[in-house]
Amino acid sequence: MRPIADPPARLASVDALRGITVAAMLLVNNPGDWGHVYAPLLHAPWHGCTPTDLIFPFFLFIVGVSIALAVLPRAEAGAARGALLRAVLVRGAKIAGIGLLLHALAWWWLDLAHYRPWGVLQRIGLCFAAAGALALHARPRAQAVLIAVLLLGYGALLATGGGYAPWDNLASRLDTALLGPHLYQFDPSTGRGQDPEGLLGTLPALATTLIGVRAGDWLRTGRARRLLPAAALALAGGALWSLWMPLNKSLWTSSYVLWTAGWALLALWLAHALIDRRRWPALGRRFGVNAIAAYAGSAVMVYALAGLGWTQPLYQAAFAGWMAPRFGPYLPSLAYALAFVALWWAIVGWLDRRRCYLKV
Repeated sequence: MRPIADPPARLASVDALRGITVAAMLLVNNPGDWGHVYAPLLHAPWHGCTPTDLIFPFFLFIVGVSIALAVLPRAEAGAARGALLRAVLVRGAKIAGIGLLLHALAWWWLDLAHYRPWGVLQRIGLCFAAAGALALHARPRAQAVLIAVLLLGYGALLATGGGYAPWDNLASRLDTALLGPHLYQFDPSTGRGQDPEGLLGTLPALATTLIGVRAGDWLRTGRARRLLPAAALALAGGALWSLWMPLNKSLWTSSYVLWTAGWALLALWLAHALIDRRRWPALGRRFGVNAIAAYAGSAVMVYALAGLGWTQPLYQAAFAGWMAPRFGPYLPSLAYALAFVALWWAIVGWLDRRRCYLKV
C-alpha cells in the first residue's frame, strides 16, 4: 500500500459555497448592536428556522462534502486507510482544539464567569473525525442506514425524554449533568442549563455531515444529478416531520436536519451547475480556502476589540453616531456587520494572493 496520496483537485463550487457560508457566519455573529438586528439575521428564539439557522448546518454539510472529495480519492488511489484514518482523527482533534483555545482566550480576555467547553469548532471537529472514519470504513449503504438510525433514534430519545421544551429536554438535562454552569446558558436559581452545541445534539449533527459525505460522493463520481431530487425529498421530509417534531437548531432536531440538508443539497447543486459547469465566478472562494483562518482570526479580533473596550466607541464613531439619527438603529448595526465581513474579505484575499493558507 502506498502512503497518503497527493491531494485531489479542488472543486471551485465547494470552496465558493464554503466561503459564502463563512462570510454569512461572520455577518450574523457581528452586528454593531445586538438590540437592533433585522429578524432574518437572528436565530429563531427556540422553535423555527430563520436564514441564520441554515448557516451552521450548511458548514457541517460542506465538511462532509469535503471529506468525500479529499479523503475518498486518496483511499481509492491506494493510500493506506490506517494512515488516512489517523490523519482524519488528528485533524478533527486540531479543529476542536482551536475551538477550545478560542474559548479559553475569550474566558481570559473578556473575564467571563465560566469557561465553556462546547462550541462551533468543537462540534465541527467531532463531526469531521466521526464522518471521516465512517467514510473510510462504512459502505455508502451503511452510511445511509446510519443516517436513518441517528435521526430516528435521536428523535425517539427527545420525544420520550421530556419533549422539546427549553431547559427540560433530554439534551439540556444531559449537558447540565455533565457540565452544569459551564454551558452557554445556565440559570443558577434552577440549576438548569442548555447549550446549542452540546453533546447529545452532536449525534444528529453527525447525520448532517454524513449527508454531506453522500452528496460529495455523488459530485465526485459524476452523479450530481442526484442532488436536486435528494434536496426535494429532504425538504419535503423535513417539512412533514416538523408537524410532529419542531424545527429547532438548539436541539438540532431530526426534522431540522432534513430541512436544512435539503437547502444545502439545493445550494450545492446550484453552485456546481453555475460555477463548475457554466464557469461563473467562484464568489466566496477566498473565504472558502481559508475558512478556519477567517473564523478563528475574526474571533480573536472580536475578543481583542471587546477586551480593550474599543467595540462600542468604534461603532458609535464610524456607524451609529451619524447613521442612527438619519436611518434609525437597525441600518448602522447591519452596516457594521457588513464592514466586518468586508474587512475579512480583504484579509483572506490578501492571504490568497500570497498563497498563505491555514492548514490544520
